[in-house]
Amino acid sequence: MKSINTIIFLCLVQIIFGQNRNIINNQAIPFSLIQKKDTIDFIVIDTKLDRVKPIFLFCQGSLPLPLFVKTAKEKIWMIGGGITNFDLDEIKKNYHLIVISMPKTPVIIDEKNLNESYCYIPNAEKPDEFDADYVKSDYLENYGNRAKAVLKFLRKQKWVDNSKLIVAGHSQGSKVATLIALNNKKVTNLGLFGANPFGRIDQNIRNYRKSAESKQMTWEEADERIENTYKMLNDSYDEKKLKENPDLLAWKSFSRPLINDWLKIKIPTYLAYGTNDIASDLCDLVPLFYIQNSKTNLTYKRYLNLEHNFFEVKENGRADYEKEHWQEVMNEFIKWTVK
Repeated sequence: MKSINTIIFLCLVQIIFGQNRNIINNQAIPFSLIQKKDTIDFIVIDTKLDRVKPIFLFCQGSLPLPLFVKTAKEKIWMIGGGITNFDLDEIKKNYHLIVISMPKTPVIIDEKNLNESYCYIPNAEKPDEFDADYVKSDYLENYGNRAKAVLKFLRKQKWVDNSKLIVAGHSQGSKVATLIALNNKKVTNLGLFGANPFGRIDQNIRNYRKSAESKQMTWEEADERIENTYKMLNDSYDEKKLKENPDLLAWKSFSRPLINDWLKIKIPTYLAYGTNDIASDLCDLVPLFYIQNSKTNLTYKRYLNLEHNFFEVKENGRADYEKEHWQEVMNEFIKWTVK
């Protein structure tokens, strides 16, 4: 019994003190929380921790993107879950910015192990095959539990001001941020960017309808695809089919409607989305639900003619990558949290 207790104690020590203070690329300090079945890696966007500030946890979107990429010439550059689009100096004035690595995804990955979408692939010859362990770990509750462990660790650090806790997420990350805010009473402000209030899978159905309405496909094609979408979601609730095809787990998990959760949350909530974003189309309906439920804790910002990642949209409907607005969008949110 004594030896078992010793093992448990050592595991706890690793969880609390298992951190690497090496600075990555003169941009971020990495930490690792070693648990029984998982190692949770996260970074603090800074080179020193000499100021006491509140935490701003940013929950990144979907897919196994690494936090950093190492090139063939041994140079390193940061993806950071999309935070390189932000005005990092502005955020760091008030907060310690935290990003958690995707599950079963190394913090730094050689570029040879990235596909064209910068996703981690174990086998460079199979660019469409993600790590099997990542696929099995890619579900909402797991992201929530990983964030819970990180926030518990951070609360104990001398460089953290626990009077305030900002949690925000983009796209899939907005679902993770919602779950964190729903279950953690320490969260003081919630930020939702490019969110889908009704889950995930519904946007496929809406997209098929729009394609049929604009004659990009026939109604017969749209009808077939919509029915196949129903079947896919139905299969995700079949335990046998779920074991045969773990990819269904993410569809099941992330298609949970968010609007019901948002209405339970009492803290100030900030919703920002682009009008040319199929995922966020239904955000226009969200204020109606708040009004009907006599809730006044929602601040929303509708960005005209911007798409899912807050780029402007050309006349052909494609994103104009020369005209980005993430800094503007995030800085508005930061001002709101400070107020």
